[in-house]
Amino acid sequence: MQEPWVSLVDDALPSALFRALHTAVRALGDERLRSSYQTTFWHPLAEPATNLVERAVQRLQARVRPRIDGVVGVEWWLSRMRTSNVRVDFHQDRDNAYFARTGKKRHPALSSVLYLNRCRGGLLAVTDARVNPKNPSLAPDRHDFDFVTPAPNRFCFFDGTLTHGVLDARNEIPGKRLPTEPMLRLAVAINWWRVRPEGVRPYSAQRHYLSLAAKRRV
Repeated sequence: MQEPWVSLVDDALPSALFRALHTAVRALGDERLRSSYQTTFWHPLAEPATNLVERAVQRLQARVRPRIDGVVGVEWWLSRMRTSNVRVDFHQDRDNAYFARTGKKRHPALSSVLYLNRCRGGLLAVTDARVNPKNPSLAPDRHDFDFVTPAPNRFCFFDGTLTHGVLDARNEIPGKRLPTEPMLRLAVAINWWRVRPEGVRPYSAQRHYLSLAAKRRV
């Protein structure tokens, strides 16, 4: 029998830290909502945390050992979407700037997601099958997925070479836009890298998502 592609941890963060992170992300409102997946940050694991996401990463390191041996840092971004209009196709995580420069793929050691809330539909689907550009949302032809249901403080992780995507509000491969869902699907995507991806700057070097820079320790 095939081993699961995805590892799952519930109650992944201490409750106080999770509440603070959830509250701070909700406080962002629509800030950079349309460019959420292009607003990425680099955090070296050897350096102090500068925001609530990086504090969460410090706690989550223990959850992913020894899978992160040799990892030097994480690339993270906020995953915020309405499952009635999923704008992210099936894909493998990669260093996009390196690929654009060389035509070669470089993947993280580990891909992971920390969920902040529940939503209608929005399952994460993970597989070792490759994308097919001829299919809606580039979905693979073979649909033998591992699924993860979004839930508060649920953390999942999987090999950085695996294909993954988000299903729509009906938990189907996204196609045409559905009636608008009022609630956003909120999560934090965290990629664990052995080599820093090109062009990704630290949070402290940008002026985005200032509500994440909590003043007090949690």
